[in-house]
Amino acid sequence: MSGVPQSHIAVEQWQGQPRVSLATLPTPLEKGPELTGGSRLWMKRDDLTGLGMGGNKVRKLEFLCGAAIVAGADCLITVGAGQSNHCRMTAAAGAVLGLETHLVLAGDQPHVMQGNQLLSQRFGAEQHFTGAGPAEWGMLEIARENLTDELTHQGLHPYSIPIGGSTAVGALGYIAAYHEIVEQCLALAISPSTIVCTSSSGGTHAGLVAGRAWLRALGTYEVLPRLLAIGVAKGVIAGFPSVRELATEALALAGLPGEVTDDDVEVDGRWLGPDYAIPTEASQKASVWAAHAGAWVLDDVYTAKGMAGLLGNADDGRWISNDDVIFIHTGGQPEVFVRHD
Repeated sequence: MSGVPQSHIAVEQWQGQPRVSLATLPTPLEKGPELTGGSRLWMKRDDLTGLGMGGNKVRKLEFLCGAAIVAGADCLITVGAGQSNHCRMTAAAGAVLGLETHLVLAGDQPHVMQGNQLLSQRFGAEQHFTGAGPAEWGMLEIARENLTDELTHQGLHPYSIPIGGSTAVGALGYIAAYHEIVEQCLALAISPSTIVCTSSSGGTHAGLVAGRAWLRALGTYEVLPRLLAIGVAKGVIAGFPSVRELATEALALAGLPGEVTDDDVEVDGRWLGPDYAIPTEASQKASVWAAHAGAWVLDDVYTAKGMAGLLGNADDGRWISNDDVIFIHTGGQPEVFVRHD
């Protein structure tokens, strides 16, 4: 379904790169409870970015859609798991920008739309179900490429986005986000040692790593929290995609100073469980803990695995008393309402 053109959305510039304003920023940085060992949790509420029920992907989509508009695209294509938050937010961006949107999804056509699929339908996206498993990323990417070719042959001008929006263009959103977090820490007079994020396709992680490298090169901030990523996909745990390479590419794209080293990239892969998009006992416990600790709603298959990793590292004694630790809540609440029969 074609969207309705929204002429009021202007293409802006950030570090010389096109960007459209889709998110409500900055998102809150909330003080949370004390963790094991006496450290203090802070929750970065990127679930409250506004667009299409919120989530981290809109930060990437601001730059991806900016690039799409500059390139003269008239439709968006992207790909993901059956309940992909990235796909739902791409559908929402397409609705706002008046761009026809196509989603290539894992799994089969459901009898009843639920969660992110229902929202994507409401936003007017066309959903293409592949029958692939949620972790069969190679098959899903081939399907995206085939659909891109098909729509191009039909005379459309698609802007095709890989899984998770995890390109150098998309990673720019989290370079800017790292700067936002550091400024918030200054305003709150806190000096966190660590930012914990969940990582699968690696784009959010790479952007944060690049943001730290950039600010380190500038030398204007004393406190630059290092990144700990909780890996929730086999690829990123094994080093593919290369977060270091993606971060380096993003810095180069924006012409920003900074060098990314192997030491900047840390992935804890102990919390994946059987595979991507499958809940674990630890993630289900972490989602309950978060609901009780701060009324934070986490989905069991992604964000809660990240929180399980944070809580596990606290239990292991990683952080000392009076330390501050930031967790990036990337959203995913629509998945909470999906029945898994």
